[in-house]
Amino acid sequence: MTTSPDAATAVVIEAPGEHRLVPHEPRQPSAGEALVRVHASGICGSDREVYQGNRPEGYVRYPLVPGHEWSGTVVSVGDGVPSSLVGRKVVGEGFRNCQVCDRCHAGETTLCSAGYEETGFTQPGAMATTLTLPARLLHVLPDDCDLTAAALLEPAACIAAAALKANAVPGERVAVVGTGTLGMFAVQFLKAASPAELLVVGTRPDRAELSRRFGASDFRTKDEELPGDFDVVIETAGSADAAVTAAALLRRGGRLVLTGIPASGADGLDPTDLVVRQLEVHTVFGAPPDAWAHTVRVFGAGLLDPLPLVTHELPLHEFPEAIELVGSGDPKVGKVLLRP
Repeated sequence: MTTSPDAATAVVIEAPGEHRLVPHEPRQPSAGEALVRVHASGICGSDREVYQGNRPEGYVRYPLVPGHEWSGTVVSVGDGVPSSLVGRKVVGEGFRNCQVCDRCHAGETTLCSAGYEETGFTQPGAMATTLTLPARLLHVLPDDCDLTAAALLEPAACIAAAALKANAVPGERVAVVGTGTLGMFAVQFLKAASPAELLVVGTRPDRAELSRRFGASDFRTKDEELPGDFDVVIETAGSADAAVTAAALLRRGGRLVLTGIPASGADGLDPTDLVVRQLEVHTVFGAPPDAWAHTVRVFGAGLLDPLPLVTHELPLHEFPEAIELVGSGDPKVGKVLLRP
């Protein structure tokens, strides 16, 4: 069943390659929940995986309303939730952690031992007119913020997690490998740490200008001669080659944070090289609460500017066109948003 584009709607992926636009009826919030009117929902590569059927088993549950990157305004709340939330602009964490296991108690909610549950993958997401979710997952934004820009705070939070693990201090030499949305956020977070030098390494020369706009002091393509004495490197490109390039940029004892997820079975870092050079390696999958809080603070302070990364805003009923744009490889396509 389909419905007119201007009605309350939701995208439902029935199975890989099969989707419908269906009438959407808001689910009133139960105790501890909030109902949010969605302003915009971003599309990333993992949404394309869900649509194509390439997401690993256990990390998706069909049929599904996708959408894990979003911003919106609280419409109503359930029992036990402060009424002061109503009318506030918000974003929300995606991981539906259990709150009681040892990892949750340690604040590492993306490692919840109760199993994987996430908005837009195993739980209903934001490619709909409204989204109902636990209010504890919400992060309140400044009243004067741009909700279109805020729709990118989920990927920004993942990079905030990387930046916190990198723990760059003023005066260090830092680098970013990858020039997509995540790479540009990494540049902004590292710039906020007042580095002595900030190098961006990518495959596309056309990203040099934007990299410098966000704070890079140098830009090089990966086939150019690269230095090898950086204190901190954040990798965002999601390929085994990028991980190797990132490690090669580091000085002995340097700190590497990997955020990209290469294809299964990819060859990657040489463990002998890691040990002999005593590299400190961290990885990131999703964003725990401290990374979300850090992102919202930095965004509210005006140190994070997501808006230049948005190149397309489409209505919800153009979901298939949006998915195609994301996978087109067109350098003119940056972040694609769907607007209910």
